[in-house]
Amino acid sequence: MENQASTLKSHILQYGILLGAISVVFNLMLYFLDMHYTQESAVQWVNWFITISVTVLGIYNFRSSNEGFLGLGDALKLGLGIGVIAAFFAIAYTFVLLNYLDPDTIEKTMEITQNKLMDENPEMSQEQLDQIIEMQKKFSGIGVISTVILVMSLVFGFVISLITGLILKRNRPE
Repeated sequence: MENQASTLKSHILQYGILLGAISVVFNLMLYFLDMHYTQESAVQWVNWFITISVTVLGIYNFRSSNEGFLGLGDALKLGLGIGVIAAFFAIAYTFVLLNYLDPDTIEKTMEITQNKLMDENPEMSQEQLDQIIEMQKKFSGIGVISTVILVMSLVFGFVISLITGLILKRNRPE
């Protein structure tokens, strides 16, 4: 049982670091292509694909190294652990992006959002638009962004690992 716990930890570390590193490389690619301001649906789909693939791969490889057995609890631990480690990579990248690489990211993103809102809702008053922008400013600090990244990583890790765990679950015979 102790061997299984160390294998669980090693899989969480291995796949959490893998997911975090791939995500940072992908986001650096977006930065260098000047695509990090707008979140187009294709970018979101690629992010989802990366997250799901690495998490499922980590759970599947844990099951393979565990003589083909996988409990739902172990799958959930793996998914949440991988998500937390990847979140720390994402938080570190976001900190570097906002403070060193492109300190104007938040302002540029708000400007793009404002233009998009005006295009999609031409009947929106300037007062309504100003309220939305003020609300965005309140939630644009690194602390709030970091919290959102961590919570979303936990939620996605939980959902992905729950589904994967239910599909791949195979208990040891008693």
